[in-house]
Amino acid sequence: MTNKPSTPEPEVLEPPQCWELLRGVPVGRLAVWVEDHPDIFPINYKVDHGTLVFRTGEGTKLYSALGETPVALEADGVNPDTGVAWSVVVKGQAVAIKLTQEVLDTVGLLLFPWQAGRKDHFIRVVPTSITGRRFTVTPPLTWRSPLDDATRAGLE
Repeated sequence: MTNKPSTPEPEVLEPPQCWELLRGVPVGRLAVWVEDHPDIFPINYKVDHGTLVFRTGEGTKLYSALGETPVALEADGVNPDTGVAWSVVVKGQAVAIKLTQEVLDTVGLLLFPWQAGRKDHFIRVVPTSITGRRFTVTPPLTWRSPLDDATRAGLE
């Protein structure tokens, strides 16, 4: 029998909780497939009726996101007062917003790029799945693994 402290299981979040958390942070990471490898781009986005909308300019992010391969967006956060963190992943297909009325509707989202330059393309990520979890951040002094003991023994 060991006196090993138990590790609390992360809380699995329901989709409405995930959407609420996504509304509370302005930046996520968009994962796309570029030719023969994955790539990740930071984006600022807005939640819009069960989808995510972002703006971008011409380039790798735009062309890769609109390809046949699905995309993923990950966003997370931590409450420094409580030590509770969360992470949400949205997977789905990115589609260009081209209809004039749809583009005008996105203007109401107040989606302004953080980086200067032309960001004329509005992209909507239509989810096929949304998953999330919430967990308590482990204090660094309690991080232990068998490798810690092996490293310490090698130094003695």
